[in-house]
Amino acid sequence: MAVTDASAVSGPPTGSVRFTGSDREFWRIAVHGAALLMITLGLYRFWFATDIRRFLWANTEIGGQSLEYSGTALELLRGFLVAIAIILPIYTVFFITVIDLGVYGTLLTIAAVLILVFLSQYGIYLARRYRLTRTVFRGLRFHQAGSAVHYSICAVWWWGWTVLTLGFAYPYTRAALERFKMRNTYFGDLQGRFEATGSHLFVRGFLMWLAVLIPGLITLFSLASINWSRVTAAARGGGDVLGRIERVSPGFSDNIVLALSTGFVCLVLIALLLPAFHALVMRWWISGIRFGEITAVSHLRTRDVYIAYLRFIGWLLVFAIGILVAIFFAFVFIGFLFDGGQSQASEIVIVVMMVGFYVVSALGLTTLYQTIVMLSVWRLTADTIELTGDKIAIARVKAAGDASSPLGEGIADVLNLGGI
Repeated sequence: MAVTDASAVSGPPTGSVRFTGSDREFWRIAVHGAALLMITLGLYRFWFATDIRRFLWANTEIGGQSLEYSGTALELLRGFLVAIAIILPIYTVFFITVIDLGVYGTLLTIAAVLILVFLSQYGIYLARRYRLTRTVFRGLRFHQAGSAVHYSICAVWWWGWTVLTLGFAYPYTRAALERFKMRNTYFGDLQGRFEATGSHLFVRGFLMWLAVLIPGLITLFSLASINWSRVTAAARGGGDVLGRIERVSPGFSDNIVLALSTGFVCLVLIALLLPAFHALVMRWWISGIRFGEITAVSHLRTRDVYIAYLRFIGWLLVFAIGILVAIFFAFVFIGFLFDGGQSQASEIVIVVMMVGFYVVSALGLTTLYQTIVMLSVWRLTADTIELTGDKIAIARVKAAGDASSPLGEGIADVLNLGGI
């Protein structure tokens, strides 16, 4: 696609942002894509991702003008094949070291894990570069500079601290990585930046983090207080297993009950707070983005995100009931077909049927999430963004940046880290 000087394009570069896409059209794309994913055993995902991006980009308008996605499915496929050639040897080493090779095997396993973690961040940064260079607005493409290796080192460092601090460092990790990404992000020759702080996110999310952390720590301490080697040894004999376990590890039952109770509370709190956290991070992130003097402010409401998640849960329950009913009638049919008898043929049919239901369930869950949560949050986010700034400066932006390789998308896809 031709890339032109923005001064030759009329129309306001700032103002309201809105999403004009139809839910029905997105449902059609999602259901059609899920069906072809099943038929092609997942190969269609490159075309599916491209269709979704084109729909979302084309229906997102900024100041009355829509974005455009210029990537192709064949680019994604090519990047995926190259990534497999790079990552497959690492996976091979990783699986070989599962065999007991002593200290050398342990060292090789640690090295393979570190390399995969590094490559995951490397792929994420390159994937972002690819998507930006395939995003065009007013005839100009976005692009991303900066070293992917440098970003990966920073990301591994920051995420390492996040894990070690049990999530305490998460706001500062996000802020540091977003600053790195945005100062290397350009619209034409206009450089971006990120001005939101980690402290701002920390203060607003601290109570959520604490509410989840406390029952989570109680669960971990309860499980850690059990002498598992003695429990395993006591469980090997017959007779009164629980009695023997209690004798070698006093308080075992109480610790297990406490761990299960607090673990359940932790999971419930995560589920309840996830929409609020999603909305909080999205507002924080959008409101920190700058391009020159252009400022973005998000007015995304938490209750709207909760509504999207509740709709997802409702449809998920309906879908689950439908799957269970279908499984029941499938077993009834199989019993009628084989006259209620057990045979090798009936066992094969049952296995094939259960695999089919698993695939349908997984694709159905993904489709429901994309069409209800992802699309709703995209629409809500776009419709609640307010842009202000210097229109004259935007009009003087000139074309810059070249199309990037899809290798990063391939690496992220192979490591199951791909996204829209």
